[in-house]
Amino acid sequence: MAGPSTAERGERQQESSGPPPARGLRRPRLRVIVVLAAVLVLLAAGSGWALYGSRWLRATHVSVSGTRVLTPAEVRAAAAVPVGKPMISIDTEGIEARLRRKLPRIDTVDVVRSWPHGIGLKVIERTPVLLVRKGGNFVEVDDEGVRFATVSRAPNGVPMLELSASRTGPGAASFRRFGRDRLVREAVQVAGDLPGAVSRATRTVRVRSYDAIALELGDGRTVAWGSGENGRAKARALTALMKAVPGARHFDVSVPTAPASSGS
Repeated sequence: MAGPSTAERGERQQESSGPPPARGLRRPRLRVIVVLAAVLVLLAAGSGWALYGSRWLRATHVSVSGTRVLTPAEVRAAAAVPVGKPMISIDTEGIEARLRRKLPRIDTVDVVRSWPHGIGLKVIERTPVLLVRKGGNFVEVDDEGVRFATVSRAPNGVPMLELSASRTGPGAASFRRFGRDRLVREAVQVAGDLPGAVSRATRTVRVRSYDAIALELGDGRTVAWGSGENGRAKARALTALMKAVPGARHFDVSVPTAPASSGS
């Protein structure tokens, strides 16, 4: 019986010369994975040491911006930033809360990390729109009705608030219904709605009741404003009325569709 032909032996040799066993490939791949894992562990450990253990990334100085009345020194003292601590461990939210608590004049504050060594305190202070007399001092009230500071000297250009509504007399019902805080907020709203020229000339905002708010200007003229409602319409009516009757001493825009003037 004849043995396999030359062509058959060639085919068998080709069949036996296929890809090498998978086991031989797994070992190099496993070594690569182990090496990469070790490198990642070393990088993580190095990063952790750089952020927390080294002296390279520690807070060394604190900058302050945006102050007008407050001084940078006051802001730094109230912030109590832990200088010398790792930058990554600085509690920025805690510093913001501490500043707003200790310095009510601050409206908003943003505490930012300025790598590699700085902490920045970006401050926006409240702006007074009204003053309330308190003994020999003045309480500043902002456009949200927040009483945020007591000062010994009245800031220039900020009108006084006189709340003449009381628990007895004509304003008693309004006082009982709305309360002092609501009446103050109404006065604040009126102050914010005033036309620019009138706002600069206003010396006193007097509140007798919720719907009886009046202005006294520096030159003796007065404005009956009414309630804090329809402020923009009242501002437009007052501007037009003052232009039309420049010699008038008293203006009434409590009903903005029917403004009136007198005393010219």
